[in-house]
Amino acid sequence: MNKTVLIWSFIAVLLFWGVGAYNRLVRLRALAIASFVPLQLKYGLYTALVQSHFEMQLGANQLSARSGLINAALEFEASLKTASTQPLDSLVMRALETARQVLQSSWDKVCAEPQDLAGEQLMQTLLKQWDDISTQVQRDKAEYLKRIQEYNQSIEQFPAKLLAWLFRFEPAFWDREAT
Repeated sequence: MNKTVLIWSFIAVLLFWGVGAYNRLVRLRALAIASFVPLQLKYGLYTALVQSHFEMQLGANQLSARSGLINAALEFEASLKTASTQPLDSLVMRALETARQVLQSSWDKVCAEPQDLAGEQLMQTLLKQWDDISTQVQRDKAEYLKRIQEYNQSIEQFPAKLLAWLFRFEPAFWDREAT
């Protein structure tokens, strides 16, 4: 009788621990996914800024850095839509980061172009808006990467690693260079 109680107690503790560890993994995963939402909204501000100020100004004969910026914004927007459905997928998030770098490079090219006299004040306003968005993005990206790191660390810890393997919790994207 005493041996049976000990076995059932061990099973109960193991089951209790397993449910708790699984819930922790699910909670950390959900927090990581939820932390992408503010970042996604801030990333959307980049494309909104480009589309509202440059798309209308593009003429049929004007092939310049501005057309490259518009195309980069459209590509970034497409990558962002994909990333919104899979914010923990490494390949999708790397594609988003690449699209963001292309957008930033295109933005830098537009800023380096000589401005006409009438457009100088507008460009100063746009530069300020871009910098404000970048500051917000850095803050939200740091939070997202922090949550990703917490999630990834939790699925690598033993014995939670066994549950992660059993329920197929994959490590999420974490850009070590970005932190």
